[in-house]
Amino acid sequence: MSRFFDTLDEGTEGEAKPSLEIRFVCGDMWKPYLNVIARRCLNALNILDRFHVKGHSENLTDKQAVKLRELLRCNLRVVRAYLMKEDFERFWFYRSWYFAGRFLDEWCVRAMRSKIEPMKKFVGTIRGHRELLLNWFKSKGLSSGIVEGFNNKVKLTVRKGYGYSSDESLKITLFHALGKLPEPKFTHRFW
Repeated sequence: MSRFFDTLDEGTEGEAKPSLEIRFVCGDMWKPYLNVIARRCLNALNILDRFHVKGHSENLTDKQAVKLRELLRCNLRVVRAYLMKEDFERFWFYRSWYFAGRFLDEWCVRAMRSKIEPMKKFVGTIRGHRELLLNWFKSKGLSSGIVEGFNNKVKLTVRKGYGYSSDESLKITLFHALGKLPEPKFTHRFW
C-alpha cells in the first residue's frame, strides 16, 4: 500500500503531495492498512464503515438460514448472541456521533456481561477502533461498499475469463461487465 502512495506523490517535490489532500479514507480494521493510512494521509478522516464491521444476515444461503434457525431453537447462548448482534445494528441509525458513542459504550458493557466469548472478543475489537467507527458519523455515512462491490465484480470477471490474450481484451471485458462504460469502436450496432 505504501507503493500506492509513493506513486501518487511521485514528482511533487516542493509541491503539496496529493496524499495530503485526501479528506476521507474508508477501509477495514487490518492493522497494516491502518498504519499506512495514519502515516500517509495525515489530513484525512479515517472511517471504519458499516460494510466492514457488520455481517449481513440477509446474505445467508438457504442452508445457512436453516442452520441458524436450528441453532436458535436449541441454544440459549446463540439466541442471546444473535439478539445482541441485531441490537448492535441500531448503532448505524444514530445521527449524532456523540449519541452513537454513548450507545456503543453501553452496548459493549452489555456484551461483556453476557459472558459469551465471541461477543467479548468483538467488544475488544470495537473498543480498539471506537474513534474510527465514530468517524463514520462525522463523515455523514461515507462507505466503501460500492467500491468493494466493484472489486468483487472485477475479480469475478477476471476469474471467468481464464486469462486474456492482451490487457486490452481484459479492459474491454471489464467495460462490459461493469456497466455503461465506454464501448470499443468496433462494437457492432444494429440501429
